[in-house]
Amino acid sequence: MTDAALSLAYSPCPNDTFIFAAWTNGLLPGAPRVEVVLDDVEALNAAARRGEHALTKVSYGAIPYLTDRYRILRSGGALGRGCGPLLIAKPGPDGRAPGLESIAPTARIAIPGELTTAYLLLRLALKHPIDAVVMRFDTIVDAVARGEVDAGLIIHESRFTYQTSGLAQVVDLGEWWEGATGRAIPLGAILVRRDIDESLALRIDDTIRRSLAFAYADGASVAPYVREHAFEMDEDVMRKHIALYVNEYSRDVGPEGIAAIETLFSLAAAAGLIPPQAAPDFVGASALPSAG
Repeated sequence: MTDAALSLAYSPCPNDTFIFAAWTNGLLPGAPRVEVVLDDVEALNAAARRGEHALTKVSYGAIPYLTDRYRILRSGGALGRGCGPLLIAKPGPDGRAPGLESIAPTARIAIPGELTTAYLLLRLALKHPIDAVVMRFDTIVDAVARGEVDAGLIIHESRFTYQTSGLAQVVDLGEWWEGATGRAIPLGAILVRRDIDESLALRIDDTIRRSLAFAYADGASVAPYVREHAFEMDEDVMRKHIALYVNEYSRDVGPEGIAAIETLFSLAAAAGLIPPQAAPDFVGASALPSAG
């Protein structure tokens, strides 16, 4: 297993390419060999349900359906504060979007995927069904602007650019989550397939930390790779994206991050939105401190 290249799948978004650039571009001597697959996060969620990749980025909303095949790495994920998905819509005559309470069960809302954490948070906040229309994340803003849907659930770079399309925020689901729970927002994680032995899994975890440390120390070396794959090419947007989604939780999820994930799973299970037995399973779990 250690001699064969492992499939490593992640999104082309700046936070992922920033974290993995050094490793996947051969800048880390002695790192495990990988074959990279870049895809939209919902496509990665679906591929993980089939167990396609040895290592993969997925949404926390998908993990309850993946624990038979995968465990969670402590590094490389996306958690934080002030970084939640946004629900947006066309503004009314007063220049403001409708409030969350006015979103009816019949509303057509574009979502970036049924297994995304964004959609899970929206269902928790709304407490009622909607007419969800699945679209790739980078097409949602235009669909809302054209009136094809009543509202759109946006993630990634779109949160920095939607205003230029004349749209307004209905709710920041990150603010809603933090206000309701006091926890950080669990968005995505890196998973390792269960057929990878513990020693290699721990080595991979350490390699991700090394890759992130390299990117922080030598941003100029990884910038071309980030720029090559970004959907939004504006340099300022790319910098804001990395600053928002890459943080101390990306290096190690830590007790606070684990507590946030456990809270998400607990509330979602209580609402009947995920399997009731769902629980996060981390590599090296026996050494983890209690999340509290």
